[in-house]
Amino acid sequence: MVGVSVGLWVGVGSRYEPARLSGVCHFIEHLLFKGTAKRTAREISQAVEGKGGYLNAFTAEETTCFHARAGHDRFEELLDVLVDMLLNSQFARVEIAKEREVIKEEIAMYLDEPQHHVQELLNATLWPDEPLGRPITGTDETLGAMGRRHLVEYLHQHYVTGSTLLVVAGKIRHHHAVRAMQRYARHFMHGERARCAPVGTVQKQPRLSLFTKQTEQTQLALGIRTCSRHDERRYALRLLNTILGENMSSRLFQIIREDNGLAYSIYSTPSSFEDTGDLVISAGLDTDNLKKTLRLIVRELRRMTEVAPSAAEIRRAHEYVAGQIDLGSESTDSQMNWIGEQWLGYGSIMRPDIIKRRLSRVTASEIRSAARDFFRPGALNLALVSPLKSTRELAPILCAL
Repeated sequence: MVGVSVGLWVGVGSRYEPARLSGVCHFIEHLLFKGTAKRTAREISQAVEGKGGYLNAFTAEETTCFHARAGHDRFEELLDVLVDMLLNSQFARVEIAKEREVIKEEIAMYLDEPQHHVQELLNATLWPDEPLGRPITGTDETLGAMGRRHLVEYLHQHYVTGSTLLVVAGKIRHHHAVRAMQRYARHFMHGERARCAPVGTVQKQPRLSLFTKQTEQTQLALGIRTCSRHDERRYALRLLNTILGENMSSRLFQIIREDNGLAYSIYSTPSSFEDTGDLVISAGLDTDNLKKTLRLIVRELRRMTEVAPSAAEIRRAHEYVAGQIDLGSESTDSQMNWIGEQWLGYGSIMRPDIIKRRLSRVTASEIRSAARDFFRPGALNLALVSPLKSTRELAPILCAL
């Protein structure tokens, strides 16, 4: 079967929410599956899955996407379901009440998963008093205070023509997709895309957060503020991250796991937003090994600032990233996500070969310069879910960077 992936993207996410409505985008995402004027919740899923397809959605910090995949001959049916969900969901009060409890269970599930919990704790540490620091799901308190009026008003204000994008990837002609969407265009609410407030807090010293819990392991997440997706340093940062901790060949994996046996898994992940970004190092380890592991991580961060990576490291990092880009383009879902993220993030679509070419021009000195810009004691944020009672002995380790 030759497939097609269809995504209705909206340029709004948890960063756009006022504190009192934290979680509203995620709440809306859930409710759009709960019935429209012509389809029940079951009929929505059956309209796609009953045709051999797949239907889902996600909410991120700056975007929301409702997407479906099926055989290319089902394109117009997929589009009709997605548009119906976005334009005609009923937001029945009984469904709002039920889904509120479902999301509260989702929040409780995440809190029971230390690997997830530590990431949310880190976000609150990295971005205190900022929308980026709040959980995408919201909290029990904000969910409890949200009624139908809040949800519908937010939908009508933000899910509008200026922020909505249709992305189709697969066996389909562009003019076919345009003609199909024209049938629905006049029904969308008109409006311009909203802007999120820039990050306002300034960090000058390391920050540490601890959630004490009797777990078998300590979950560690070390976050470092970096640059926005528009910053030219993002290319050097992408290769820096690969060298540092993205895969099993990385320095952190080799030193922490292979050489010292301190953790089963350790990895680093970069994220970029409109005006800022971060790089997060994550690991799960025996609590007795925490201080040694943290010292080794800080040592590697410092080494990145002092010594430029070798030509061989850069070559391997570039080939790895280029390979990941190529592999990611093989599925229609990946192509659909690439286009949606590029267009909403940059207002245009940069071809993968152009990005690979730009990455190939990154020099060792640019990588070292990026490390010097970002790897500073005043940029470190450590979050722990651990049996520990105090982080007092850990602060000096971060200050040694």
